[in-house]
Amino acid sequence: MTPDELTPALALARDGGPGITEAEALALLTSGELTVEGRLVDASNATFYCAVTSADRTAACVYKPIAGERPLWDFPDGTLAEREVAAFEVSVALGWPIVPPTVLRDGPAGPGMVQLWIDVDETVEITRFMRRYDVERLRQIAVFDAVINNADRKGGHLLPLADGQVYGVDHGVTFHTQDKLRTVLWQWAGERLPDGMCAQLRALRGDLDAALGERLGELLTRREVARTKSRLDRLLASGRHPEPAGDWPPVPWPPI
Repeated sequence: MTPDELTPALALARDGGPGITEAEALALLTSGELTVEGRLVDASNATFYCAVTSADRTAACVYKPIAGERPLWDFPDGTLAEREVAAFEVSVALGWPIVPPTVLRDGPAGPGMVQLWIDVDETVEITRFMRRYDVERLRQIAVFDAVINNADRKGGHLLPLADGQVYGVDHGVTFHTQDKLRTVLWQWAGERLPDGMCAQLRALRGDLDAALGERLGELLTRREVARTKSRLDRLLASGRHPEPAGDWPPVPWPPI
């Protein structure tokens, strides 16, 4: 199968422009028919490129069945898909469109995570891009990763678009109860968080005691939700970007 034979991606609409809205994407991902068109062979877990189709719309998506998850020594088996959905829920609650629309549903290989496919700007040199200091969305992703305790923010998990938008993907190793932050986005380490960002984080903290906390409780353990709250409390108390800890490798390997 050649790239030309694959279903083209359908971009998320922004500012009233053409494309598919987040609500439409979630409805399509939840109830559309999934057809496997290829496999992403570089992924460590079983990851399929699919078409998801309803009566009047087709989009490209990624499908990661739970049955294809590789066992990890530090994360419970069969939980990565739910963590990916939990990361999307936090992204939505923050109002930062970092994680593409993501759902948990049944598929050709059983239950798993299904996420809208994002076409990246292939002209971006990712090793330079991930070090940039002037991209606000990268800074948001750095803070987002601290909140969800992302243990694997590689450069290849950043998806820059031609219009300047940046998405983040591959959030299966998140929300651990131990501090495991590993990322390539350390350029703001120790700096004060902007006031506007702190306000958004405070709103998120309130939501964790309400609807968001209930939703995460369906996807994570009680202790994992509690630790998410305490991480956010520490972040707000310091008012600064986290710095690398000495007892855990601060950068994932390989970094790309």
